Amino acid sequence: MSVDMKMPVLIVDDYATMLRIVKNLLKQIGFENVDEATDGGSAFQMMKLKKYGLVISDWNMQPVTGIEFLRHVRADADLRATPFIMVTAESKTDNVIAAKAAGVNNYIVKPFTTEILKAKLEDTYKKVAKR
Repeated sequence: MSVDMKMPVLIVDDYATMLRIVKNLLKQIGFENVDEATDGGSAFQMMKLKKYGLVISDWNMQPVTGIEFLRHVRADADLRATPFIMVTAESKTDNVIAAKAAGVNNYIVKPFTTEILKAKLEDTYKKVAKR
């Protein structure tokens, strides 16, 4: 995989079990530097303090949803280029369209496996490299 496994990754989910699952999947793939946040607001503040090479965020969170968080990231000149993968239990076409319109790099529907996550990561970095 052409992804830098040493880069910091930020995972954002308000459900502790999901944070643990995604973190474990990332570790299986080979990532070592994984931070966690439980909502989009705190994640955005973390991004202002540390440069992340990837964000993996849940859609359904409170008080700041994943899509609102994504919009804040894309609106920030320093953060807008950060690769961003949205994770959700919703596979509705409207949600995929909304996420694409907000600037998401990729979209994963729960539940997912290590193989799916790895494929989405590789696809995301191919798209980013083409920019």
